[in-house]
Amino acid sequence: MTSLSKKEWMLISFMLFSMFFGAGNLIFPPYLGQEAGSLVWSSLLGFVLSAVGLPILGVVAVAKAGSFYQLASRVHPIFALIFPFLIYVSIGPALAIPRAGSLAFEMGMAPFLPEQLVASKISLLVYTVVFFLIVFWFSLSPSKLVDRFGKLLTPALLALIALIYIKSLVTPLGQTGAPTGKYGANPIAQGFLDGYLTMDALAALIFGIVIANTLRAKGMTDEKKLSASMIQAGLGAGFLLTVIYVVLGIMGASAASLGKAENGAQLLANMMDHLFGASGTLILGVIFTVACLCVSIGLVTSCSQYFHGLFGGLPYKGWVTVLCVLSMLVANLGLTQILQVSVPVLGAIYPIAIMLILLALVERFIPATSFVYMTTVGVVAVFGLADLANALLVAHQWDQVLAALPFYNVGAGWVMPALIAVAVGMLLDMWKRALLLRQKHSSQTE
Repeated sequence: MTSLSKKEWMLISFMLFSMFFGAGNLIFPPYLGQEAGSLVWSSLLGFVLSAVGLPILGVVAVAKAGSFYQLASRVHPIFALIFPFLIYVSIGPALAIPRAGSLAFEMGMAPFLPEQLVASKISLLVYTVVFFLIVFWFSLSPSKLVDRFGKLLTPALLALIALIYIKSLVTPLGQTGAPTGKYGANPIAQGFLDGYLTMDALAALIFGIVIANTLRAKGMTDEKKLSASMIQAGLGAGFLLTVIYVVLGIMGASAASLGKAENGAQLLANMMDHLFGASGTLILGVIFTVACLCVSIGLVTSCSQYFHGLFGGLPYKGWVTVLCVLSMLVANLGLTQILQVSVPVLGAIYPIAIMLILLALVERFIPATSFVYMTTVGVVAVFGLADLANALLVAHQWDQVLAALPFYNVGAGWVMPALIAVAVGMLLDMWKRALLLRQKHSSQTE
């Protein structure tokens, strides 16, 4: 296989889209639309830049570097072992996969159960056992993911979302409301920050191994063509994500007449009830379930391939079993408990991933051997640990100190330290070059 045919490109793009598109991606755009109101297009521009742009750039960065490990090695070999491990654990069995299972129960099953059963831990246990058995079955054969995602799960998900959009045209939701809060002052910036919260840039770094292995299984061995094909798949997935985000955002903006919703899930439920009546809850439950399944399958597959390559010993199918069982157990802690931990943990890791992606994309100006990788990632990591300790260990007692940093109140307090670290790294590069030139000159004069 030397290059992707149009059909293969479409199927692999569908697969990558499904791996990205989880329940969180369903919730954020309509809520953004509700809050942005008449400024929804400006807000969506910012949202797409971060919620689509960063993940696709992540795929490109991994493709250009050759692998996530090679990209992380530019900081330090020890970092290249620790940071990917933390990401795979965090976005895998410790947080993201169990969260998907819990959210699928909350949105896909709980609305149809009596309150007594919803409150019972047995209901969640039974549901998550079935949920992760399905994830286990789909994850056993990663070589078949292209067909299963591209021909089954993704078309089903897209068809359901298309059904909702068409119905919203036939039965309009209402008039667009006025922008509220920060959306009125700076809709593009606020939309960008909302997209940042999807955390898909982390997923991009680990999904690269699945796409690369899928292409290799199809006979593509040339590394340059492999990278080019990964980028093509990323662009295809990015296009689908953009279309869905725009559709959901516009629908949310036109739902002002349905009343103020506290979050995206509540808004979606209100919209579905308005459009489809009682059956809307069923359609929404199916959409959430399929989206959570897609993300869980993608994450279990990625993590199993990574841990099998890292530790050996246990075969791939053994890791699939271990991860599904662990994720099922953690999922039974409940969605609220998982979210309380996941938000600060992922928030500490995410800025490091962003800097790795951005640095990889400017390799022409900042080479892989530059001190900038070490200084920038080191400073951002220290900031992330401090922010994490502030949230989980000291009950936000450091808020006043950290709030002195520019952009901290909008979740980007790491930006200014990162820029300073970039400047320091460049100065160290200049010092190193000057030192080498001095040594070379000295050796020539002796």
